[in-house]
Amino acid sequence: MDEARIWDDLTALAERAVGLSDPNPRVACRLVLPDGRAFDGHTQAAGQAHAEVMALRAAQAAGADVRGATAYVTLEPCSHHGRTPPCCDALIAAGVARVVVAAIDPNPRVAGNGLQRLRAAGVVVDTLPDDHPAARATRELNIGFWQRMRHGRPWVRMKVAASLDGTTALPNGVSQWITGEAARTDGHAWRRRAGALLTGIGTVRSDDPRLDVRHVPTARQPLRVVLDSALEIDPAARILQPPGAVIVYTASDPATAAAQADQRAALAALGVTVVDRPGPPKTAGGPPKVDLAAVLADLAAREVNELHIESGAKLNASWWRAGLVDELLLYLAPRLLGTGVGLTDLGPLTRLEDGWPLTFTSVQPVGPDLRVLARVPGRTPF
Repeated sequence: MDEARIWDDLTALAERAVGLSDPNPRVACRLVLPDGRAFDGHTQAAGQAHAEVMALRAAQAAGADVRGATAYVTLEPCSHHGRTPPCCDALIAAGVARVVVAAIDPNPRVAGNGLQRLRAAGVVVDTLPDDHPAARATRELNIGFWQRMRHGRPWVRMKVAASLDGTTALPNGVSQWITGEAARTDGHAWRRRAGALLTGIGTVRSDDPRLDVRHVPTARQPLRVVLDSALEIDPAARILQPPGAVIVYTASDPATAAAQADQRAALAALGVTVVDRPGPPKTAGGPPKVDLAAVLADLAAREVNELHIESGAKLNASWWRAGLVDELLLYLAPRLLGTGVGLTDLGPLTRLEDGWPLTFTSVQPVGPDLRVLARVPGRTPF
């Protein structure tokens, strides 16, 4: 069986774990038996079978003997007891003779240990070079997992929809819909990738968004997050309604939290988690704001790999000023809207070199609109 074709198939198969496997990485496995038959599997929901076990089960269901088989896996088989037993042990017990791995697991609990266990058991182990297309595809598909394992925070992706001249809303606040249906559906596919979707209280007040995944099928709803420094959110807001869990981050201190007892009780009755992460005041003498870096640390502790931000210009600017955005997902509509609300409220600069640099990674038509993906240089966690 042609190995290039195997890796193309596995790259596509691993993508089927998007919206399913979080916080576990998206992984695919193919078992190729000595007689040429092949059996595939991809990672299931957290706590359920990983890709290797799914492939082994498929072979078992067909009555196939996998002894002497070669296992092609997009990510190193795990070697620790997490929610499930180690996959390297399952491959060893099944009698697999060779394992070919596209990428080494960045999880410090694995990070080559799975390959060592396989070799110690007499299994032949090969790894693809880092520049192999399948190795690159595995890292890109799991960029948030790499970010959380190596840097202790989620990969932060900011999504914005704008006119060609950068307007995201008219002066009167009208913004629906600047881009077309195809772009909105594509945006929901990017939402599905995320472990959490975040917005601010200003957007909740002005747009009352649901901020869930509706336009594409998904097996799970991402965690929804609201930044609300003064805990002013209306318990009737649509973002607080099912499906999915919600966290509201505030800038409250213990004294303020005590004064918010009724509001907190109302939110708790809805199943909403309120987390206090106060930071310094935005202006001297002003009220404190939510500490954005502390929010990322807390989300990482909750095993969020990718954070998808859809907020207004002011909050967008706060994320950029804090240096916490990794990637910009920008949809541009083929129209000019003139004066209005911009992508961010960063304010005027006096020197071009003071701007925030980005590197284009893709520009692609989506229906009548353009999807632009751009990254902060040097931020990729590989």
